[in-house]
Amino acid sequence: MIDCRKPLLSAMCVLLASPWAVAAEPEIHWPSGWQIEEVAPAADTPAQAQAVSRQRAIKNDENGKTLMVMELTGTPIEAGHKVNLQGVLLEMRKSIQKDFAQGGYQSVCTKMHPTTLSRLDALETTCVITENGRHVLSQTLIGAVDTDKAYVFSYAGQPQAYDESKNEVGSVRNSLKL
Repeated sequence: MIDCRKPLLSAMCVLLASPWAVAAEPEIHWPSGWQIEEVAPAADTPAQAQAVSRQRAIKNDENGKTLMVMELTGTPIEAGHKVNLQGVLLEMRKSIQKDFAQGGYQSVCTKMHPTTLSRLDALETTCVITENGRHVLSQTLIGAVDTDKAYVFSYAGQPQAYDESKNEVGSVRNSLKL
């Protein structure tokens, strides 16, 4: 099995560059046994980007290798600004596909489809990443927009861990209060 730590974290870094964040901390209940991280912006990050709030949970195997990553990211929306949620998620998906392609991976993503995130209407897409026809990673992006905030909930992992973690991911989604 290949070490998916770099591609997994690379995929999550796409969210770093994303203009999504949260003004106030949402209420999120991460699964027990996962390593929880509050992701703070770098000291040299511009003040506007420092409004970005990111929370991440990582599931490692017994050897410390990353199996799954879940992350909630968001940003305040300027008054009067209308977010094109589908356009933003399409750009994020393209960025993920481009990053994996540069690493020699292939990816296929589902069409955007409606879902919910907390109390908000949302859009969702899932990408399957392969290497020489072998499934190595799955990643799901879910985006939602509130009146003054936008959110992205993302989770990614190796195929077996992704499938085995569906209940934990569902529990986080169901308990999320935005």
